[in-house]
Amino acid sequence: MKNNITELASGLNTNLGLEECVAYRVLSERGRRMYFPHKGILGQSAEARGAEINATIGTAFEEDGTPLRFHSIEKAFALPEKTVHATFLYQPSFGKPPLRKKWGEKLLQKNKNLTGIKFSEPVVTAALTHALSVSAAMFVNPGDTILLPDMYWDNYDLIFSEIYGAKIETFNTFTNGNFDVAALAAALEKGKGKKLVILNFPNNPTGYTVKENEAKEICKVLIDCAEKGNDVVALLDDAYFGLVYEKGVYEDSLFGLLANAHKNLLAVKMDGPTKEDYVWGFRVGFITFGFKDANDLQLKALEDKAAGTVRATISNASSPSQEILLNTYESETYESEKLAKYNTLKARYEKIKEVLAARPEYAESFVALPFNSGYFMCVKLNGVDPEAVRKECLKNGLGVIVLSGVIRIAFSSVPLNKTEELFERLHKAVQTIPKNP
Repeated sequence: MKNNITELASGLNTNLGLEECVAYRVLSERGRRMYFPHKGILGQSAEARGAEINATIGTAFEEDGTPLRFHSIEKAFALPEKTVHATFLYQPSFGKPPLRKKWGEKLLQKNKNLTGIKFSEPVVTAALTHALSVSAAMFVNPGDTILLPDMYWDNYDLIFSEIYGAKIETFNTFTNGNFDVAALAAALEKGKGKKLVILNFPNNPTGYTVKENEAKEICKVLIDCAEKGNDVVALLDDAYFGLVYEKGVYEDSLFGLLANAHKNLLAVKMDGPTKEDYVWGFRVGFITFGFKDANDLQLKALEDKAAGTVRATISNASSPSQEILLNTYESETYESEKLAKYNTLKARYEKIKEVLAARPEYAESFVALPFNSGYFMCVKLNGVDPEAVRKECLKNGLGVIVLSGVIRIAFSSVPLNKTEELFERLHKAVQTIPKNP
């Protein structure tokens, strides 16, 4: 085929609508070549499903037709027998169908702004880091520029820059205690063409989620950029979605505001249960697409390209994790358990606010950056080297992270009764280090 694009990939590109469609225009060269091999081993195996003798797929079965397995492993799963058996088998590269459907339903339940918005069915990835990598494979060419707030998770460097060759450019995160929307707008004004923007709320490292007015302003800036003829890809890292602790904070994902916002804007939502449902080791995530007036054929083409990327990198995400999660989401206790764990984190957040308000002398050492959600908060030190403070903290039994020139504190991992001691030790460490000349 022309440009080494296979027949299957070419068909998906045609389904997208080629140059008439923003989802095609923003695809990377790799993304344009990507397809799901429906006619390969997986497709032929699917056609043979139900055959009396099925010698297609590379799994192994007992004489009774159940998966060949160690019973010592089987006993580790406290699940119904049928579900346990399924944990030993491959899942589709798209993900377990009922789990994909359930997550799509949950997106609608958790995001009022998605009502009436058409979006793809979520594709399962090996947690959110892999979802980010899938998005990079689909939309990033070497040399492309990705815009980020200057307070960002350092794994973006590895994924987008080191692996996929993008150039990362940052803009100021905060101004006067608010998200610096004007800085984002100014960054988007540089040059014309494809614009890739990563927005992460609640933010890692700061633990900040935009307020309702800020959310609308951000979306207006992105839509204005698209209206000027730029193709905009909004990559939404929603890893800590739902963990909001203050009124007035925008509780929905920006995905609902952007998924049908402009013909030149593609919204990509990446999320999962890792932080939302406290299953860090399960390694299950989702990637979901939306753009204005998208039809079923176009959205399915994006799903196929995402699933093809999954197939090419990890084959499929963890089967036991998907089975357990689906079982959990269908449990009668899921919502009450989720609320209880949310309240645990909210209590820690509120304790931090209480401690900082009660100890004004801490201002001699550090200032808390805006935070209202998620797992983290950050402090900016007053005239001392953050790395020196981190090492001094370690001498006194306190572990913190230096990221983006500030100290990140994961209050998610600190018991309530250790909060006061945490900040006291941090204060003493800062006071020990000589100030920068």
